[in-house]
Amino acid sequence: MALEGLRVIDQTQILAGPFCSMLLADMGAEVIKVEPCEGEHSRQAELPIVPGVSAAFLAVNRNKRGITLDLKQPEGVTVLHQLAATADVMVENYRPGVAQRLGVDYERLKAINPRLIYCSISGFGQTGPYASRRGLDLVAQGMSGIMSATGAEGGRPVKVGVPITDLGAGLFAVFGILCAVRARRVTGRGQFVDTSLFEAGLALSAWEATEYWYTGAIPKRLGTAHRLNAPYQAFRASDGYFTVGASNNKLWSLFTGILGLARLVEDPRFSGVGDRVRNRAQIEALVEQVTRDQPRAHWLAACEAAGIPAGPINNVAEALADPHVQARGMVEEYQHPQAGRVKTLANPVKLSKSPAKLRKPPPLLGEHNDEVLRELGYTESRIAELRAHKVIG
Repeated sequence: MALEGLRVIDQTQILAGPFCSMLLADMGAEVIKVEPCEGEHSRQAELPIVPGVSAAFLAVNRNKRGITLDLKQPEGVTVLHQLAATADVMVENYRPGVAQRLGVDYERLKAINPRLIYCSISGFGQTGPYASRRGLDLVAQGMSGIMSATGAEGGRPVKVGVPITDLGAGLFAVFGILCAVRARRVTGRGQFVDTSLFEAGLALSAWEATEYWYTGAIPKRLGTAHRLNAPYQAFRASDGYFTVGASNNKLWSLFTGILGLARLVEDPRFSGVGDRVRNRAQIEALVEQVTRDQPRAHWLAACEAAGIPAGPINNVAEALADPHVQARGMVEEYQHPQAGRVKTLANPVKLSKSPAKLRKPPPLLGEHNDEVLRELGYTESRIAELRAHKVIG
């Protein structure tokens, strides 16, 4: 597998960090998840399956081994230091300052293992006036400008339906870690990787920032429409909505043709992309006078035949049941020792020679305590002693 031989210690909780380490694990990295003895927060999240196992935890923790450690006890910190000495990568998502107070920060761990790549995912990053603030996807979406540009035109700001800054930070963390792994091949030394939910939101707003810088206009909420192209949005059919991306003159001509609105090609209001963007509302009204009289399937078939990018607006159930989703292997199943058969979204990256694999279910709380400690050289009596003192669960 692509990342076989890479050892990752995962001290993260909830979403951004576990998502990052799961993606690494999918590609073959050995990931050891370190949790407090009571378990990480998402084990107690909504959608419980059995005590200590929630759907939220299962979603982002496959392919990992799991141990528990009380890092408020010196013995727990010692174990983590020993793990760090064996690791290629450490990932944590404490608020800045917490890792240092616990004695598991980068400066201490790089003294133990100079090759260690230490990735910190936080709300706002390790520096700057907001560094100490608690970070949430909701807050990051609001502060990064995403919510101001999301929602119906003229309506209230809306959060993106998926936790985009959490997931984005996880993806950027994977990118940073793999860049640092590549750099270590040259330097022989690890480094600190610092990313945040807030910066993920900013980075994903590339077109919105560009619109502001080059026009001076603050990007507005546009519903499903595009900032730079039109028509590129959802339209109403008789039985729901579908999307169309007729974003250049050729596609515009084809789209008006299937609608019986070919006269609009010669209309000066819609002659170029910029004209169509400025007169988007008029396009929507004219198009929906036609599209609302036929079902989605009619218009999607017509768009497909004409070579116009288009698709239905599916709900989650429809999306997961789509035959293309099945053909691409994006839904997998595994057997969990407590939850039974579990469905999971597969890794979306297809490598031809070293593909991602679902190798093991998410760990039970402290499932691999004894196994991992034995690998570090602990005797059975010493493991029993740590358990008796509640250093491990």
